[in-house]
Order: sequence, then structure tokens, then C-alpha cells
Amino acid sequence: MTATRSLPIGIQDFEKLRREGHVYVDKTAYIYQLSRGSKPYFMGRPRRFGKSLLLSTMRTYFEGKREYFEGLAIADLETEWESYPVFHLDMNADRYVDMSRFMGAVNKNLENLEKKWGKVASETSPANRLSGLIERAYEQTKKPVVVLIDEYDKPLLDTLHDRQLHEAMRDELQGFYGVLKSADKYLRFLFLTGITKFSQVNVFSTLNQLNDISLDNAYSAICGITETELLQNFEPELQALAQAKDATLEETLAELKMHYDGYHFARRSEDVYNPFSVLNTLAKKEYADYWFQTGTPSFLIRLISTTNFRIPQLENDMFATANEMFNYRAEMKNILPLLYQSGYLTIKEYIGQMNLFRLGFPNEEVRVGFLQQLLPQYIPAMDDESDLSITFFVRDIYLGNIEPFMQRLRVLFAKIPYKKGAPARSEDFYQSILYTLFNAMGVRVRMEMESSQGRADIVAETPDAVYVFEFKMMNRGTAEEALAQIDDKGYLIPYTADSRRLIKIGVEFDAKARTIGRWLVVKSSL
Repeated sequence: MTATRSLPIGIQDFEKLRREGHVYVDKTAYIYQLSRGSKPYFMGRPRRFGKSLLLSTMRTYFEGKREYFEGLAIADLETEWESYPVFHLDMNADRYVDMSRFMGAVNKNLENLEKKWGKVASETSPANRLSGLIERAYEQTKKPVVVLIDEYDKPLLDTLHDRQLHEAMRDELQGFYGVLKSADKYLRFLFLTGITKFSQVNVFSTLNQLNDISLDNAYSAICGITETELLQNFEPELQALAQAKDATLEETLAELKMHYDGYHFARRSEDVYNPFSVLNTLAKKEYADYWFQTGTPSFLIRLISTTNFRIPQLENDMFATANEMFNYRAEMKNILPLLYQSGYLTIKEYIGQMNLFRLGFPNEEVRVGFLQQLLPQYIPAMDDESDLSITFFVRDIYLGNIEPFMQRLRVLFAKIPYKKGAPARSEDFYQSILYTLFNAMGVRVRMEMESSQGRADIVAETPDAVYVFEFKMMNRGTAEEALAQIDDKGYLIPYTADSRRLIKIGVEFDAKARTIGRWLVVKSSL
């Protein structure tokens, strides 16, 4: 029996990973390439994608600890192995709910450095302390300093919902990071990671030579796991997963791809798998939403639920320019860049002649998980303890109990909070909620599904049935007219050769009651 290998789940310390013999996907050739290029870099990637481990690996490399790199690509590339003073600042260690927590995290980073490089009483502000530390390290070693900043933007992301606190932290960070511009002559290498570039933060306005590699083709796979790396590094674990699931290796790879693959971080990028979810799946031999279980994207959920964002847009026809992709202002109305940078959308296509990116969900884990998190923001009444929980909706639709499903849906819509003075709810509003609900249930659903003569409002598919929904506001049409439109426009024609049950549903919305009024259900004779 083959011994179980140790997978580096949650390990962000490169030296610990190497000492304890965990499997390591070799990214050191990228580090060597970066070390030979321009001095300051920024790279944006989603959380749990290996940014912290990458910086830890850089730290060990720049400290000249060659013994940790035996057998890795950089061992054959590097010939000098020179040691430099390394400042490794971690801004990801706290949740920034107020200024005291923020200053506490900054002070902790600086105090760790001051224990080694000394403290000067006259240096009182974080900016002055950092500037003095860089100069002292340079003077004491006669070598330029390496500065590595992990999740530089965490305080700003945590406070997007609180403008006053957000601006206070931004002002502090402007001075703190701005030191890196004036300290340029003392620096050997500077690398910042985060999720997005906040364009009003000084480090990006003053470090005009900063090399943003977030969309660089050469570094598209610097974090995450490519399919080649998956096959080269995890063959025993893949075989074990296939055996545990009574599947072939090909079936197992297809399942992993559907759940966790599909990220693209450049205009021309190979597919990248979510490393955290893949490692957990291989270790536990179960497919689950591991990435989502580590934290809710609360700041994004709040932003979406307070805008007029149409949820079905997440499936198609979403575009962002290159400038929008990594330059964020807190007052921006367009949330697509943040959805991309946070890992909930990815690049589906680059349209070169227009310099546009088409965005979409990368995989099933993200699509289903994100919409499950979003639904309670629209419908607080939907919780696990009530008869409006996802479980009951799933049961009804998979068993074909469409009448109980529609009755439950009527109650659910009636419980959606309505703010006085808000615009009247349209068909789009109800379609968006139903679309989100189906996706959260794991049901394949498509909006505005095209036929030869028109577009069906919603088509939902289960293993046993195809449901076609057509909606009418009560003053614009009836349930009967909705059913007639399904027939007249041939919405079911694409499924006539399907062995599944074909069910058409005409729905009237009652604008005054703000919920479903009437519905008619017909099992098609096609």
C-alpha cells in the first residue's frame, strides 16, 4: 500500500512546507524571473490562491537559504544565492472593524522589524518608522532591502461599507506605502499582493514605475494549479480519488475541472484550478465547496444587494476594460472588476480590437456558492429553519411537485422586503430572484433562452424534466397568454427529442401584492 503523502493545506510558510516534506507545486522559476526584472511589482489574485506562500518563498530565496530549494527549478537557475534584509509585512492578519484594530496590525508588523533593526524614539508615525527601518537595515548590512507586502488592501476591502472609516484607513495607508517611493534607492526588490488596485492609494500614484503583473501572460499561472501541474504533482492522489469515487481517472479529472478549474488571469492564459479546493478534495476524497466555506464575500454581497445589478448578467454579456480590471475607486458603480479580482468571475474571452474582457463564472463551485450566499440578501425569510429553505424547493422541483413549488414561491416573493419609494418591481426583478433560486438549488437554468422565434424567460432543467417559464405582469398579460406564447414562439421545440418530461408554466405577477398572482401548468404533448 502506498504511503499517504502530506498535502500543504493551509500552509503558508515555505520553510515549514519544505522541512515537513509536503507536496510542493514548483513556482520558483517565476521568482527567479521576477528577481531579474524591474524592482517594484504588484500582483492581484483572489484569496486562498497561494499569494502568502509565494511571498514566503520569495523571503526564503532573498535570504539566501539555498538548502530549502534543492530539487526545485531555481536551484539550477541561481548561481549566487546572496542574502538581503527582508521586510515581510502581513496585512491579512486581522479584520479591520475600527482604527484601533488597524493601527494594532500596523504596529505589530513594525515592532517585529524593530526588534531586529532597532527603534528610534523620534520615529512616531508608521510612515516614519518604516522609513527609518529601511534606512537602518541598509546601513547595517550594506545591502539593499527587499520589501514584501501581503494583502496590502485588506483594510480597504474590509471597510468598503463604511465610507468614513474607509477614507481614514486610506489616508493612513497613503503615507505608509508612500514611503516606498522615497526609499527607492535603498530597495533591492518590492512586491505587493492584494485583490485590487485602489487607485487613490499613494503607492500606485507615486510608484509610477510599479510593474502590475496581474494580467501579464508570463505570470498567469504563478498562483493556482494548472492542469499540467495537477497531473505531474498529484498522480497518486488523483488515482486514490478515482478509486474512492468508483470512477475512472478521466471521469475524476472531468469532475475536478467542472468544480474547480476555469480561472484565467491574462489575455492568453491556460486554465488555472483553485488550489485550496483541489488540495482539500484530494485529501478528503470528497467534492465540496471548500473555498466558499473559508469565508463569505460579505463586502461584495453588500455591494450587489444595494445596487440595481441584474443577477442573470453574471452568466453572460459582462464586459470590462483593461483599465477597469485593476483600478478600483470606492465610489465606482461598476462592481464587475471587484467580482473578477475576488475570484467570483474570470476572463472568458479577450476582444483585442476593443481591449475588452468578457467575464463569467469560472466553475460550478463559484457559481452555485456565490448565488447561495446572495439569495438571503434579497429574501431574509429564506433560512434553513423555515419551510422556505432551499431544501424544500429542491425536493419539490426534483420530484416534479410543481404546485407546491409555486405556492412556496408565492409566499417567498411576498416576504421580500419592500422599501417605501422604491421603484415598482418589474418582470426582470422576479426573473432575477427565480434565476438565483434555481442556481442556488443546483438546477441548470438559463435566462432568455433563444428559440427560432423568440426567447423564453427561464428554462430550468433537472435529470427528469425541462421546465419552461414565461412571466407576465398582471396589467400586461395573463397566465393563459404566457402559455400561448410558449407554444407560438416554439420555446419547447429544442427539447422535442428529449426523453425528459416537458412542462410549461405561465405566471402572472400581481404588482399590488408584490408576488405571484396566478399560474397555469401544462405538461406538453410534444
